Amino acid sequence: METPQLAKLFNTLDTGTLLELLLIVAVATLLIVVVQKLVPWLADQLHGAHRLYLLAMVPLLRLGILVVAFMLLVPRIIEPSFQNMVALLGTVGLALGFAMKDYASSLIAGVVVVGEMPYRNGDWIEINGIYGEVKHIGMRTVQIVTPDDTQVSIPHLRMWNDPVFNANCGKPQLQCVADFYLHPAHDAAAARLVLQDVALTSPYLYFDDPIIVVVHEKPWGTHYRLKAYPIDARQQFRFISDLTVRGKAALLRLGVSFVTAPVVAGKQA
Repeated sequence: METPQLAKLFNTLDTGTLLELLLIVAVATLLIVVVQKLVPWLADQLHGAHRLYLLAMVPLLRLGILVVAFMLLVPRIIEPSFQNMVALLGTVGLALGFAMKDYASSLIAGVVVVGEMPYRNGDWIEINGIYGEVKHIGMRTVQIVTPDDTQVSIPHLRMWNDPVFNANCGKPQLQCVADFYLHPAHDAAAARLVLQDVALTSPYLYFDDPIIVVVHEKPWGTHYRLKAYPIDARQQFRFISDLTVRGKAALLRLGVSFVTAPVVAGKQA
């Protein structure tokens, strides 16, 4: 009884239909490759927000190509009727649910990521303690490159349970922090002004966002946090290094002594 029903589900695949299926798959694959190569190349020719907007289009375009290809393939393989589509989707859903639960969860999360955009190409994110720049958003994983130039692939299903920290959230700038630990016997107002001047004279500084110097008094000394924004998020480590080196030199010229923050059980006190 099941064989005739199964036969009704699928169309008869002749040579012409097989060629059409192969052509659709080939064209979709080619378009995806072109999108994933050409759009990032074009984005790298731009700067700032325009670059990030263009990078964010890559997963959207790829998903659109896949949806169109799926809509073209299914009617050529399956007799397009409501009952057949319900039977097919139900069977595929059960198979994915039992045999490939985690994989299916990552695929669904990938679609959610494209829609909600908790991270986009060009964003600097941290997931489960891994920090880096988003280079590629696939259907199952997000690929990020860490500051040590290591590529890490993280399944999208992580977003169901793990927090996602996004440092710039689609913007070209992100906040950078340079830390200084000083002996308590010093002129705090003068030190604060010196650090502000250090940030203002940095060649990487983005002037439209504020410079903030946060001062915390600790039992062992005074902790200064110099917060500012570089022109481009990719400059963050050069920017922090510039602030740290020139900030230390400026504070030494001011006659300030540095202290080492004590460490208790592997954590800064």
